[in-house]
Amino acid sequence: MKAILIDSDIFIEVSRGRDAGILADWNTLSGADVLLLCSPVTVAEIWHGARASEHSALNALFTALTCVPIDAEIGRRAGEYLRLYAKSHGVELGDALIAATASIHGLTLWTRNRKHYPMRDVSFY
Repeated sequence: MKAILIDSDIFIEVSRGRDAGILADWNTLSGADVLLLCSPVTVAEIWHGARASEHSALNALFTALTCVPIDAEIGRRAGEYLRLYAKSHGVELGDALIAATASIHGLTLWTRNRKHYPMRDVSFY
């Protein structure tokens, strides 16, 4: 089964409903034999910007998804990414953790911000 790690920007676009291409992909993946995953980093980023009126829908969304835990191995890989790419590409901790999660678990990352992920061992949807 294919597994896709979804970045915050995709969740935001799906919730706004303005990008027909992303919505079409979301609908296709939601009905396919694909495991849709998120990172605790993504949950934090989305929750940080959420309005109180959105909390119920967000709880339902994140309950329906599998959240991949961050462990020491992911932390080490994220640290390597930061050492390699923080100065040259402006990679920040959240993106390094998401990229490390995708890399270590062999997940495809779905994001609109590929420039945040210069790592060569991360594959994209």
